[in-house]
Amino acid sequence: MKKLMYVLGVVLFGGIITAFTLSAATMKTTAAGPFEDVVSSIKQGDVSGLSRYLDNTVEINISGKSNSYSKSQAEIILKDFFAKNQVKSFELIHQGEGGGGSRFGIGNMGTTGGAFRTSFFLQKKGGSMVLNELRFENK
Repeated sequence: MKKLMYVLGVVLFGGIITAFTLSAATMKTTAAGPFEDVVSSIKQGDVSGLSRYLDNTVEINISGKSNSYSKSQAEIILKDFFAKNQVKSFELIHQGEGGGGSRFGIGNMGTTGGAFRTSFFLQKKGGSMVLNELRFENK
């Protein structure tokens, strides 16, 4: 009887550990945030996905031409860019965190119009993350 209780205890404990491990792994893989959404939107050339995170003013640099745009202007600029440069591939090569919860990503993007080194910066603002800079530099 003691052996049976011991075996049942071990099986129950093992089941709990397995369930917890699987639950934690599932939460980790399904918990996409603003950073992952921006990467996904760049990969797809999805301006509406990017616009969800655009700050009220956004600095955009395309091939050395840099300017600060309102959110609505930035959407137009990005739509034009992605219409002329349909994304074929995007590989995130570096990411990091700055002060105050800011994050940045750098990647290589292949498009129908050429190759670009792409970088973006997300900043914490009012409890959410906003995209305040995008760069598309010719490679």
